[in-house]
Amino acid sequence: MRRRLRILTWHVHGNYLWYLTQAPHDFFLVTDRPHTLGRSGRSGSLPWGDNVHEAPLPAVRRMAFDLVLFQSRREYEEEQYEMLSASQLKLPRIYLEHDPPRGAPTDCRHCVDDPNTLLVHCTHYNALMWQNGRSPVRVVEHGVKLLTPARYTGRRPMGIVVVNNLDTRGRRLGADVFKDVRASVPLDLVGMGSERMDGLGSIDNAGLAPLMAEYRFFFHPIRYTSLGLALIEAMMVGLPIVGLATTELPSVIRDGYNGFVDTRIDRLQGMMRHLIREPEEARRMGDAARRTAEERFNIDRFVRDWNEVFATVAP
Repeated sequence: MRRRLRILTWHVHGNYLWYLTQAPHDFFLVTDRPHTLGRSGRSGSLPWGDNVHEAPLPAVRRMAFDLVLFQSRREYEEEQYEMLSASQLKLPRIYLEHDPPRGAPTDCRHCVDDPNTLLVHCTHYNALMWQNGRSPVRVVEHGVKLLTPARYTGRRPMGIVVVNNLDTRGRRLGADVFKDVRASVPLDLVGMGSERMDGLGSIDNAGLAPLMAEYRFFFHPIRYTSLGLALIEAMMVGLPIVGLATTELPSVIRDGYNGFVDTRIDRLQGMMRHLIREPEEARRMGDAARRTAEERFNIDRFVRDWNEVFATVAP
């Protein structure tokens, strides 16, 4: 039986953090009173478990931990030196990288270049594109557990897109692609700030899966990202995926089997219309998407992989 660890980390990506805290360890989230970025503790509508605790900023250096899990450059380069004691700075450490490099994708050096800090990427594509320096590298692919059980109905003959603040995130997140496709294919946009693009607004975590289940397909217009959790959740529900054949997605979606991937927007538009016209074909491909997600991104595999990572760093 592996020992139960006390892990200090930050609230960076809420859904990912909730999935991570399914691991049988105690997680302490840096928290300040104004709930500033990364320090919001057990915030939001997610059903945090009893193993998730708040670590008030003034008390952090007096608390006992077994390892520190960084999730952003600011935490690693600045905050650890401001909030941790001398002994805490010597604790085992992991840096969880959620994104591919924002600069030149073949030449960006990761901020962690330390043989004593394990660098964990959430996709193999991310690990490939970063220059990882001297840091040891592991990949732990996403794991998903639906907050609300939902199964595909496809009763709405249209697609759904889930992206927060798409209008302000530009070409990288495919705002232009979404606009062009929506001009000829019926699409609903969901996410924070989506009202500014005539979308449905923000949907709470528990309500997203049942909502997605009503659509004929999930469209992923993003040019450059990691692998989105909402996309995997849509697969778990049973939606076929239509998306750009970029980053990690071509390793997940097999064209014509569990969705369609291509760099030709006109072909993708044709495939969306096909799924709208052929609901049984959409259901068949959605069933295949669900099987793919259950095999590759199930929460038990995710927890098992993270337990192995934690045991490597803090045996």
